[in-house]
Amino acid sequence: MEKKPSKFTELSLTKHQDYSEIETIVATRFNRQYQNEALELPEEVKSMPIYQEWVTGILNAKIASPFWEIQLPRKNQRCLDIGCGVSFLIYPWREWEALFSGQEISTVARDTLNSRGPQLNSKLFKGVALGSALKLQYDNAQFDLAIATGWSCYYPLDYWVAVMEEVKRVLKGGGYFVFDVLNSEKPMALDWAVLETYLGAEVFLESLTDWKRAIASVGAKVDKQLEGEFFDLYKVHF
Repeated sequence: MEKKPSKFTELSLTKHQDYSEIETIVATRFNRQYQNEALELPEEVKSMPIYQEWVTGILNAKIASPFWEIQLPRKNQRCLDIGCGVSFLIYPWREWEALFSGQEISTVARDTLNSRGPQLNSKLFKGVALGSALKLQYDNAQFDLAIATGWSCYYPLDYWVAVMEEVKRVLKGGGYFVFDVLNSEKPMALDWAVLETYLGAEVFLESLTDWKRAIASVGAKVDKQLEGEFFDLYKVHF
């Protein structure tokens, strides 16, 4: 897979592919994962070491981003998890005692959380909306913390610039946005991108320099950065 050129130089949503198409592709990829649908992959992909890590589950721990290590959700804080997946079911939100809201493009994840979340803690779980991160279905200045991990790599940088503008809108003054980016300089980043393409969603390999320029373009300031094996976590404020 060739490294894609950065699209940061043209921050216009009208000059690129209709992002609803990309969102549909990504949603389908994750719906399949949540439903444990098997995919038949080519032998050359199966021969890659990263495929074996994926099959055995080792890869999951390497690509997961522990957002709480860079900004811990605190008691009674209003938190928005964008692209939340099944976050409320697998992370210790009840221990944090933080109020959880989500937004998802995966119908399977949305339905699973809205069905099971209230059973775990109806006080903390505030529901998951279905929709694009480009249009968050929440009022202005509503959240103390916004989180977005595990999916920025499926979109070009101009998409993410628009997402950050939306996050800025829904955050309270002094609120933080925590998100992760694929570090294209990591030794296994390209192999992971190839695997993800065969799993159904193309990955954009952008440089960290361009990521930092994109962050600065919306007036965000980086408070902290945490390096992972594949993804780097950023904590920013606006």
